[in-house]
Amino acid sequence: MTRLVMLLGLPGIVIGATAADAEAGIRLSGPSDARGAAIHPVADAATMRAWLSRVPATRDFPPDFAATLRGQAPAFIIEMTTTPGCTPCADLWAKLQSLHHHYGLHLAVVGREEAMLRSGRFGLPWVGHPVAWARAADDQTRMVPVAIGTDHAANLARNIYLAFKMMTGVRAAVGVRAMAKYTGIVGVSAPLPQASRR
Repeated sequence: MTRLVMLLGLPGIVIGATAADAEAGIRLSGPSDARGAAIHPVADAATMRAWLSRVPATRDFPPDFAATLRGQAPAFIIEMTTTPGCTPCADLWAKLQSLHHHYGLHLAVVGREEAMLRSGRFGLPWVGHPVAWARAADDQTRMVPVAIGTDHAANLARNIYLAFKMMTGVRAAVGVRAMAKYTGIVGVSAPLPQASRR
């Protein structure tokens, strides 16, 4: 089977279309088609769990994994976006809370406007909530995206570990290659009010 792969401008999101997809009439002809294939808006927990069941979970961790997360936690803040009624946001926040309790990670929430500005700085399209970053506590501009959409706790922990490593000296190219892929499992955007649609 021939595998055709298109890379979207989001680190970690790889879109694949097989020959069978082509025969079924599924075509990814441009960036907006790829973005749509990589982003999975969900409105309820059952749909979110169904998408998450397709995501492989990290099973191998470096020997210094726990020590790095605990030791570096004071120097970083994990920030994420959220919005009311967002099922993947609640899921991601619960998993980050668990990592906070286990490793001492500092957590914070950022607003949509700040999140969109950050996405623009990274050259990423805004795809919705949640998005999470690891940011240096003493520098507002040093950050690495660790999740676009919710994910398995193991994948989040690995991405946070790698973000810490990248911001403390590991070459970014090495860290990005090792990161778990972003899932794109985001909340369904609320429709715009009628007056705003004009």
